[in-house]
Amino acid sequence: MPAINIEDLSEKDKLKMEVEQLRKEVKLERQPVSKCSEEIKNYIEERSGEDPLVKGVPEDRNPFKEKGGCVIA
Repeated sequence: MPAINIEDLSEKDKLKMEVEQLRKEVKLERQPVSKCSEEIKNYIEERSGEDPLVKGVPEDRNPFKEKGGCVIA
C-alpha cells in the first residue's frame, strides 16, 4: 500500500478518510478499563516467575556475561 501525503489531498478527501477511519473504529468491541486492567494485572502476575527481567538470568545461561576481565598494570 503506497504512502499517502495528507497535504496533497483535498479537504473532501481528508474528510472521507476520517469518516472511513471512524466507521472502522465504531465496529471495534470496547471494554471497560477496569476489566482490561484486571486482566493485564493477572497476566503479568501469572508469568512473573518466568520473566528474566523480574527473576534474572542464571549466570550459566547469560549470553552477555563478561568472559574475562581487563587488567591495567
